[in-house]
Amino acid sequence: MSERVIPLVDQRLTGRRATVPARHIAPTGLLGDALGRPLRDLRISVTDRCNFRCSYCMPKEVFDKDYPYLPHAALLSFEEITRVARQFVAHGVQKIRLTGGEPLLRKNIEILISQLAALRTMEGQPLDITLTTNGSLLARKARALRDAGLQRVTVSLDGLDDTVFRQMNDVDFPVAEVLRGIDAAREAGLGPIKVNMVVKRGTNDHEILPMARHFRGSGIVLRFIEYMDVGATNGWRMDEVLPSAQVVKRIAAELPLVQLEPSAPGETAERWGYAGADGAHDPNLGEIGVISSVTQAFCRDCNRARLSTEGKLYLCLFATEGWDLRSLVRGDLDDAGLAAAIAAIWQGRDDRYSELRSTLAPDTSGGARRVEMSYIGG
Repeated sequence: MSERVIPLVDQRLTGRRATVPARHIAPTGLLGDALGRPLRDLRISVTDRCNFRCSYCMPKEVFDKDYPYLPHAALLSFEEITRVARQFVAHGVQKIRLTGGEPLLRKNIEILISQLAALRTMEGQPLDITLTTNGSLLARKARALRDAGLQRVTVSLDGLDDTVFRQMNDVDFPVAEVLRGIDAAREAGLGPIKVNMVVKRGTNDHEILPMARHFRGSGIVLRFIEYMDVGATNGWRMDEVLPSAQVVKRIAAELPLVQLEPSAPGETAERWGYAGADGAHDPNLGEIGVISSVTQAFCRDCNRARLSTEGKLYLCLFATEGWDLRSLVRGDLDDAGLAAAIAAIWQGRDDRYSELRSTLAPDTSGGARRVEMSYIGG
């Protein structure tokens, strides 16, 4: 059993100062970073709380009853989130994903969804508004979320075997309730639905085929995610990573697969469709996706920014530090100044941790640690 590492630095208490450049960069919808990557996707964490204690994200040993969550006054209000999101949209964002923690724990989140759903791109098009959830509260909230303007949901589900699932969420939550939430989301019209399974070798990799069989032909896209070295609390080890290529090989041995084209530029998932009797992809059988952030980096196409629940802007899932936008939002800065500050930060972005992972020496200094996934979402 690997030893837990407790982070020495709480990223919620630190951050880089965001400044407004002397020369404002007017939004054109075409903002690029230092490597030429456009800004298209904004992931917004609405809470740092979760009702699960998955070992790869919020292990109970760290996130116990005494863990100091952010006070409500520290969180961005819905109006503040919407104001920030509006500036990102002006710079080219087309998709907003709400995350957590568990986003459905944020009280009245439907109000935020309705505010974000009213935003329009530079071309006058509505945004793609989606939400990632552990599914525990989805059955009771699905209809209200859809009525508020949410279009899609992604549900985290790490296995169908109830014993395995309860072990992984570490709060004894039954898998049947998550499946009920998925059914409720489908009935409410939240789709297409995606299901994400984090695969940890030796823990739940035997659930790969049962999951594939269950969701094949259901209209739900099942995605397998390599266990990642996010943050400092999950005791990550490379030997617990099952490469996506092996996941595909296991499934294809029983359920033949055909590789599909990416659905959009910057798409993190490699797509594989189930083959019919003729060997070609049968759309009625659906598809799977594999997200290979450890063995096959996709940094060069990454177009995502992440906003933490209290207003820090992170440019990479593996970042050690974020930019403090809350101080700007709560100051007397106008929207043009806020947009200019965001543009300056993005233009300086050169993050590509996953591409460089194998060349980086382990950090034994006790210094800055990578941000926790539970804090800025996956």
